[in-house]
Amino acid sequence: MSRIKTFNLPDLGEGLTEGEILAWLVKVGDTIELNQPIVEVETAKAAVEIPAKWAGQVQAIHHPEGTTVEVGTPIIAIDTDPGAGPLEAPSTTATPSSDLPTPSAASLAAVEVAPAEGMIEPGLIGGAAPGGRTAVLVGYGPRTTAAKRRPRKGGVPAQAAAAPAPAAPAPQPVVAPVAAPARNGQAATATGGLVLAKPPVRKLAKDLGVDLGTVTGSGPLGSITREDVQQAASGAVAEPIATPSVTTSAASFGTDREQRIPVKGVRKLTAENMSRSAFTAPHVTEFLTVDVTRAMKALDRLRGRREWRDVRVSPLLLVAKAVLLAVKRHPMVNSTWAGDEIVVKDYVNLGIAAATERGLIVPNVKDAGRLSLRELADSLNGLVQTAKSGRTSPADMSGGTLTITNVGVFGVDTGTPILPPGESAILAFGAVREMPWVHKGKVKARQVTTLGLSFDHRIIDGELGSKFLRDIGDFLTDPEAALLAWT
Repeated sequence: MSRIKTFNLPDLGEGLTEGEILAWLVKVGDTIELNQPIVEVETAKAAVEIPAKWAGQVQAIHHPEGTTVEVGTPIIAIDTDPGAGPLEAPSTTATPSSDLPTPSAASLAAVEVAPAEGMIEPGLIGGAAPGGRTAVLVGYGPRTTAAKRRPRKGGVPAQAAAAPAPAAPAPQPVVAPVAAPARNGQAATATGGLVLAKPPVRKLAKDLGVDLGTVTGSGPLGSITREDVQQAASGAVAEPIATPSVTTSAASFGTDREQRIPVKGVRKLTAENMSRSAFTAPHVTEFLTVDVTRAMKALDRLRGRREWRDVRVSPLLLVAKAVLLAVKRHPMVNSTWAGDEIVVKDYVNLGIAAATERGLIVPNVKDAGRLSLRELADSLNGLVQTAKSGRTSPADMSGGTLTITNVGVFGVDTGTPILPPGESAILAFGAVREMPWVHKGKVKARQVTTLGLSFDHRIIDGELGSKFLRDIGDFLTDPEAALLAWT
């Protein structure tokens, strides 16, 4: 058995086809142990450290960092028994050419010689054909040889001498130009050129004895003005008005002002999923603005309890609890379209959309409906921290059934989120703002947020979607009353 084991890039789940090598955690010559992390790979879902399948010594690394390789491609070679001595070098002895059999003349004659590169065999399309022509798809193309004409009867022979070039025409005498008469307000110069001048200007020049042909015009298109004539009459030379030239540098729109970002990893998977979902599931989005003042006060009281002092409590916790309770009241929302059937799920893998440096990912809390409020808070906090550190595993991002996207952390009121593939509903939770609100018949400053629910209209009708969104709003308006009424 060979001591050298080749480690191929494994399928890390969900049918992934490729991964990018982010960092090698070992180098050639290192001694490694079984299950020791050797490489960090970014798949279409997350960055994952891959452990070694064997203990031994690293002999070769086949792909550098930053390379995208397909699943099943060898990435590293490991010597599983480095203590057994040096490896045997492969035999490089070549068979001498004198030992090779000499081909016979008959075999050489039977060998068909392939045409040279760029040449086409005769008779094939584009190749040579009889008569110097080229074979085309139908018939033959034009001849490539010189054409021959039949001699005309009684005419000039085919090889007659070329006709002499025509003689150059005799030079014509030069006639001095004659001044053309004035026409349409244009004065004629002695050289036959026309000068632009309006009739009143020409009359003024005639009265002052000024020859317009000697005046340089300063008007539009070089026309002569009254001032030009008066200056010429007084002996002053009219200087043309210099028009300042405005040079505007053309804006550059070349590739030097563009940035090209390769689409790969999380971004590639997000693009594929969003495109597939947007053009597969008919989306409907509804909005609801609710007063969450009581919910925010309930959070403050929760933070003040002794057993909750070391737990990070955010409004997202109450939104998640509201969604889970609303699902129990409307189970059809937590379902999947499967072509000829609808799969209603009795468990809720609650996804939380998280923005990371590598892009948008949606890890989920498994079976979130069975968790207590404290367990749900711990799970949400751990899920978010893992996502921000880039350590979310593919298993944590698979199997989601319903998702919440907290766009409020960016100061956005709400949005129209796109469904993750395989899910039938996603809730957008907007920013909580202090706004004027009618409370008990009076306008007061209250804490208000807007919810946006997108759902698959193949599964969820408008009535069901509206009731589901209304229940979430009712819980956030008065959490204590909703818990007493629904549980």
